[in-house]
Amino acid sequence: RHVGLRVENNQTPFTSGYRVGDVLSVPIAHGEGRYVCDDETYSRLVAQNQIVFRYCDSAGQITEAANPNGSRDSIAGIVGGPNNNILGMMPHPERAMKAALGSSDGAALFRSLQAALNAQKGQN
Repeated sequence: RHVGLRVENNQTPFTSGYRVGDVLSVPIAHGEGRYVCDDETYSRLVAQNQIVFRYCDSAGQITEAANPNGSRDSIAGIVGGPNNNILGMMPHPERAMKAALGSSDGAALFRSLQAALNAQKGQN
């Protein structure tokens, strides 16, 4: 089923094609999985702006009802690594590439990544 995702950070190789606050429709397929972490990790993620997607309703509101798995603070995706070039997320943007699939909202993630790779290639 599709869930709402709100873009929290568009300064990553994966999210530069979105605007902060954009609401995406992306499928989930994860049984019981959810994001959990201790308070120290959570504080670091917030301070370093590493949370890139949160579950939300269709209006972009973060609500308990819109959080399909009980993920901490509705976290659906985080980045890390050098230059935030590693993305971990539960929803499946690769399943939201064409309107015929129910949504094309995932396509911008892959276009963003391609643009980042092309820019890096141009620097070498």
